Amino acid sequence: MAIAVITGSAGLIGAEAARFFAGKGLEIVGIDNDMRREFFGADASTIWSRQRLEEELTGYRHCDFDIRDQNAVLDLFQRYGKNVTLVIHTAAQPSHDWAARAPLVDFSINANGTLNLLEATRQYCPEACFIFMSTNKVYGDTPNRLPLVEQSARWELLADHPYGRHGIDESMSIDRTMHSLFGASKVAADVLVQEYGRYFGMKTVCFRGGCLTGPGHSGAQLHGFLAYLVKCAVTDTPYMVFGYAGKQVRDNIHSLDLVTAFWHFFLAPRSGEVYNIGGGRYCNCSMLEAIEKCQNLTGRKMRWSYSEANRAGDHIWWISDIRRFQAHYPGWSMRYDLDDILGEIFAAMEDRALRQG
Repeated sequence: MAIAVITGSAGLIGAEAARFFAGKGLEIVGIDNDMRREFFGADASTIWSRQRLEEELTGYRHCDFDIRDQNAVLDLFQRYGKNVTLVIHTAAQPSHDWAARAPLVDFSINANGTLNLLEATRQYCPEACFIFMSTNKVYGDTPNRLPLVEQSARWELLADHPYGRHGIDESMSIDRTMHSLFGASKVAADVLVQEYGRYFGMKTVCFRGGCLTGPGHSGAQLHGFLAYLVKCAVTDTPYMVFGYAGKQVRDNIHSLDLVTAFWHFFLAPRSGEVYNIGGGRYCNCSMLEAIEKCQNLTGRKMRWSYSEANRAGDHIWWISDIRRFQAHYPGWSMRYDLDDILGEIFAAMEDRALRQG
């Protein structure tokens, strides 16, 4: 019996991974205590996602505890032992702003929680593949020093720059930069995951994601850019754009495309790896471009406003260079472009509204 332990199993990536790897024949043990509700309020709760997993996946086992609880983590891994062949760690406190309000909580979840999982894996299933969902925020605001050019609807990096044609690769330094406290706690976790791979020889990987998105996202103002934007468009809720003239650029990767990358790594794992992962040049947009697309979906103008104050440590322009991962795993490719993603999120929100009556 091969088991996948998935943290944040009711979240966007965790739930997608649970369904995908269950479909590949693995037994799924999910860990999720709906902290997203505590971070962002009732509207961001993932309880609906957990309920769907329990309805849809035969044999799905849910553990409603906190990854900061070292004894609970160790007990779970001891119980399943070497049957655990895969650990997918997606649980996190994901917001810059929330981290600044509660630094100790943020660090204990993102850094200490990750250490608990790594150590439990090392003790009880050291041959398991450990996949960590890191973030491009480990680079801090270094990308903002790039020679960006302002265009009519976006900031852009020209093709003659080393990062211009394909995006930012893993050579960018994580030092001498403002990360935000969230970024700093994720750096700590990222380095720990690398070290358990390099020092102990474990099969570990950090996927440094850009904007992760898809129909399973419980988007909130402080986290979940595209999902929250579509939600505001559908419900006619006012939306606030923070800084950079609304021309800041994000690349966006569908949760299934990301989980498929996990699958390829699982089939041929490496030790202490790091990959930038995101929509790359294939799937990216500015805020203004995304708003226009949402208006086209709903057929009406969005009620959005603008604040000159950007979020501290926020990126003006981020496009991931995904060529390193593609070179290691040439069988992987993305299926979903921006229109596909927005269309799926829109349909899922309508479906969820019908289910809720």
